[in-house]
Amino acid sequence: MRLDKFLKVSRLIKRRTVACDAGRVTVNGRPAKASVNVKVGDIIEIAFGQKTVKVKVLNLLDTTKKEEAKDLFEYI
Repeated sequence: MRLDKFLKVSRLIKRRTVACDAGRVTVNGRPAKASVNVKVGDIIEIAFGQKTVKVKVLNLLDTTKKEEAKDLFEYI
């Protein structure tokens, strides 16, 4: 699954178009573009201004339904 789609489906970021702006997102320690393929077990780090969010991918789903998007990641 593409990184930008995962961030949208998991509800970590609201809009897919701003998911990977200005190199704020890294996957497994490497700067990532929106087209990077994400797989189970990857570590995603997102910089939100002064705050950094680090998550581990647990599952991949194609739906954006809120009740199904619960167990896609865990905070580290």
